[in-house]
Amino acid sequence: MPAWNAAWRAEALPELAARDWDLLVVGGGITGAGILREAARRGWRCLLIEQRDFAWGTSSRSSKMVHGGLRYIAKGQFGLTRDSVRERQRLLGEAPGLVDPLSFIMPHYQGGFPGPRVFGTLLSLYDALAGRRNHLFHRLEELRYLAPGLKEDRLLGGTRFQDAVTDDARLVMRVLGEARAEGGEALNGLKVIELDRRDGRVQGLVAEDSESGQLFTFRARAVALATGAWADALRQKNGGEHIRPLRGSHLLLPAWRLPVAHAFSFMHGQDKRPVFVFPWEGATVVGTTDLDHRDTLDDDAAISREEVDYLLAACAQQFPSAQITAGDVRSTWAGVRPVVSDGAPSLKPSDEKREHALWVEPGCVTLAGGKLTTFRLLALEVLAACAPMLERPLEAAGEQVFEPVETVETVDLPGLTPPQQTRLRGRHGRALPELARVLKTVGSECIGHTDSLWAELAWAAEGELVLHLDDLLLRRTRVGLLLADGGAHELPRIRALCQPRLGWDDNRWKREEQDYLALWRRCYSLPH
Repeated sequence: MPAWNAAWRAEALPELAARDWDLLVVGGGITGAGILREAARRGWRCLLIEQRDFAWGTSSRSSKMVHGGLRYIAKGQFGLTRDSVRERQRLLGEAPGLVDPLSFIMPHYQGGFPGPRVFGTLLSLYDALAGRRNHLFHRLEELRYLAPGLKEDRLLGGTRFQDAVTDDARLVMRVLGEARAEGGEALNGLKVIELDRRDGRVQGLVAEDSESGQLFTFRARAVALATGAWADALRQKNGGEHIRPLRGSHLLLPAWRLPVAHAFSFMHGQDKRPVFVFPWEGATVVGTTDLDHRDTLDDDAAISREEVDYLLAACAQQFPSAQITAGDVRSTWAGVRPVVSDGAPSLKPSDEKREHALWVEPGCVTLAGGKLTTFRLLALEVLAACAPMLERPLEAAGEQVFEPVETVETVDLPGLTPPQQTRLRGRHGRALPELARVLKTVGSECIGHTDSLWAELAWAAEGELVLHLDDLLLRRTRVGLLLADGGAHELPRIRALCQPRLGWDDNRWKREEQDYLALWRRCYSLPH
């Protein structure tokens, strides 16, 4: 395959726009990536376009969890839970190092909800849907070893169960890699201006290239809109259901300030909502909030002061001895959930159902809502709606999201520990041979205290279609979240390594650096 970078993009874009496509996918999050992957493996001529960057929206700013959703059982959404736990098990088996098991602990307090018996009953059903038992109650004496620092006043014990965690942005890139290996194509930096509706049917779209300002017209037999919180902007609306954008925000702390070996789930004292404290990428994450997002969707979402206070209160509630303050926060992120609502004005954000909706008009299918975990099933539902538009059946084409590739398993990764090798195989998949080539010249050193390698940064700049510096530091890698001040102190070394690979002159680099640091201060740090 040719290089997948900005130079290739500039050359390929006019030719890609001139083709006749079976399917155009709009939206470069996990849902759009999944649709492209399933279409490509069936031999459909398919192209994905994304207005900003792959995983730029919700899919790089989620809670990072691949789970069935215990709360959905409590709401009676058994089908959603069943599908989720089965897809969770699939991803754990197919992508170790990218999707990894994570144990959760729910502490139980005298007079609190849920109690051990109620929660155990829910988990028994949860485990039955997954086809395996994976929960256990620990009395207080045992829990002290598993959860040092946990609030003990009236504590009865805790129930431990299993779910999974991922790097959501890398998951998107890995799925896109599978799609491209099967003949699909993907472009970022293309904002859809309008759908081309003629003779009562969507026949393509017009998109603006953010890099040149040029307009391009794309033709297709079917268009799939997987734009998440932006879904209402393009689809044909006839009243009824609409998107209710809900913001979920998170704090990231250095692991030494709040060291946890498990994820802790508990009810926040203010509103009885479930919140989490969990380990991720060598740090500790606290999240999430759930409130209406009333700011423009065109800008990166940002945490509010009230949300910071809410999440700090959660830390103080469950880990009082840690005395976590705003000064301990290394970074933040806020994502906007595309929740499908029927418009009931009295419904609280957390009471909205998390099921998806599919809207169909001639030549176009819009998908909104749904869960990260079930992206494969959502993709198949979209393709089933698109197939009649292509006048073809939806052929069975296997169920694995990540096809095993023998050459990947045999790639030599010298100087790396077995866990590091598993991590790279999970995150890079079919691109591992190219990453190994970069490793030979860049070496196997980690970036600061993170698990990310300088070689990963170099490879992303070289072959993962980076258009701007925030693409590189906030999504291809997560060093902008994991390092203090967004990694500002590492920027000279990042520049020396990546500027030649990106093909930017000095003026372009300085402009990108200024834009990145301004964005980080505005949307990924504490509110000013």
